[in-house]
Amino acid sequence: MIKRLKKTKTKHKLLCFPIYMEWLRLLLLLLTSLAITNHVSCSWDLEAGPSLELSQLSRELLDSARQPEFFDWLKGVRRRIHENPELAFEEHETSQLIRSELDSLGIQYTWPVAKTGLVASIGSGAQPWFALRADMDALPIQELVEWEHKSRNPGKMHACGHDAHVTMLLGAAKLLQSKSKEIKGTIKLVFQPGEEEHAGAYHMIKEGALDNIQGIFGLHIQPLMPVGTIGSRPGPILAGSGRFSVTIHGKGGHAAFPHLATDPILAACSAVLALQQLISRETDPLDARVVTVGMIEGGQAANIIPETVRLLGTFRSMTSEGLNYLQQRIQEVIEIQALVHGCTSTVDFMLEKMKPYPATVNDEAMYKHAKNVGETLLGEPNVKLFPMSMGAEDFSFYTEKMAAAFFMIGTKNETLDPNTIWHSPNLVIDEEVLPIGAALHAAVAISYLDNVASAVTY
Repeated sequence: MIKRLKKTKTKHKLLCFPIYMEWLRLLLLLLTSLAITNHVSCSWDLEAGPSLELSQLSRELLDSARQPEFFDWLKGVRRRIHENPELAFEEHETSQLIRSELDSLGIQYTWPVAKTGLVASIGSGAQPWFALRADMDALPIQELVEWEHKSRNPGKMHACGHDAHVTMLLGAAKLLQSKSKEIKGTIKLVFQPGEEEHAGAYHMIKEGALDNIQGIFGLHIQPLMPVGTIGSRPGPILAGSGRFSVTIHGKGGHAAFPHLATDPILAACSAVLALQQLISRETDPLDARVVTVGMIEGGQAANIIPETVRLLGTFRSMTSEGLNYLQQRIQEVIEIQALVHGCTSTVDFMLEKMKPYPATVNDEAMYKHAKNVGETLLGEPNVKLFPMSMGAEDFSFYTEKMAAAFFMIGTKNETLDPNTIWHSPNLVIDEEVLPIGAALHAAVAISYLDNVASAVTY
């Protein structure tokens, strides 16, 4: 009897085993489905609409930056930098000012990087790492704006707003440091030298300053946009750019006897005209490319044919392929035009001294993230979709290395001079932009890391 009962129980277990396995399989399918759904939803979070948390964070940051004491500090920093402009890779005192402010905030940094640059760190030190960037250098321009904080360095001016860029990033540093224990990762503050024609971003990357960084955000002032607005676009936004220097060698002589000379001016003129056909006859009309000769130098008298003529120019394209093509054809056209007129030529693209800039291309997801933060902070109507521009920026080197977004931020005030643009000796900016830029920087960085942390938990 006992043996029979044991056999019955064993048989019952064997019959139930397939049922148990089927339930287990269904349970695993359900769990997998939920995991996939959660993964998709958290991937979408980076581009999602404004959340209550983001709205509260953005408002808190902007309100803090607009507090009278905070705003006065921002204006003081910007004015000190503006009074003491320094050219590319000469930003020693600007770098010292930045380090002093970081020291007072208790923020650690690595210095020097690329001669005068530095990279500060806020947060846990652990991954993920997100970067915010500001350029530090000024331009060789004599300031014509008469005000209390006019440039004190003759022939030098912050005519591209880099003084404001540094100030906004220092403002972000102050905001971020107050929330350092809440940051879910690490935020790197990149203070970069030599943006103007000297590819400072390239040298920062070359020295390893941006290794292991997943994303980066940058701002640039836009004097034609009102304060309280920002703008950008996904994909290509700014052109790649290169420079060229040309010397055409002929044989000098008297203007009365041109047949005894070899005229390099005639060769230079023909070369300039021929270069324009690279755009009008060799470029798809739907592609954006530029070749401009901005300087011609030759001769000292009306009745003398000179020995040499010098040309300086720039070429631009929205793609690396377009930039490489123009470089090749510029050299061929100039050399052939010189030969046609019995001259010789040298073409220098200054690849080391003035490294060509690639096109600036915004990562689509990062653009949408920054746009979302901007709309939350400033209101949807104040975030503009920008057209592509043939201007160039060395932030482009960062866009080649990591997910990046580059935005313009308005500085225009109708009560001030509204008609100045970058690189003008009359550039004036409304300092009300400073707390906006500081808050935007901080909000983009904190919310990016929050989104990544949320995705990881799934």
